[in-house]
Amino acid sequence: MGLHLKPQDVVLALKAVATGRRNWTQTELAQAVFVSPSECNEGLKRLAACHLFDRGENRIIRANLLEFLVHGLRYVFPARLGDYRSGVPTGFALRDLADAAGVMVADDEDRVVWPLADGEIGAAFGRAIEPLYKTVPRAAEHDPEFHEYLALIDMVRIGRSHESPAACKELEMRLINEEKQRASLFS
Repeated sequence: MGLHLKPQDVVLALKAVATGRRNWTQTELAQAVFVSPSECNEGLKRLAACHLFDRGENRIIRANLLEFLVHGLRYVFPARLGDYRSGVPTGFALRDLADAAGVMVADDEDRVVWPLADGEIGAAFGRAIEPLYKTVPRAAEHDPEFHEYLALIDMVRIGRSHESPAACKELEMRLINEEKQRASLFS
């Protein structure tokens, strides 16, 4: 039996990174992304099997995660743009993220949202994409940094030529450069 990465595993990895610390527990991580503790445990096993998580050091291997996100994510977990809907902003519909990445969001076609159920009113209007995992919108509302990571990978998943490279560059800056900065603080 092979271990195959699941979408929620990527969500777990990004949440672990967004915590900014190594002393998180599986229970905390599970609660933060709204999965069961057993699903979190299985997800971390799959991440370890894929060389994205070091169980001994309780840390995400950021360089490997970056490589997967930039070069594999859109093929393993692709996203398709749907109809225009009201929803939770993602991608460069998050203005602060667009500004940080130097991307101009010109109109509704450039905005992407995680759609809400019929009758719910969202914070944004744009092209709908299904989130990487069903609990993503709920988990993102509690952690702005995590929301930004999820929004960046949505831009990679969609793969539009004018946004994907900027998202990849921003992911590299956040995953690799932030880790180097943290390491220098403790050396």
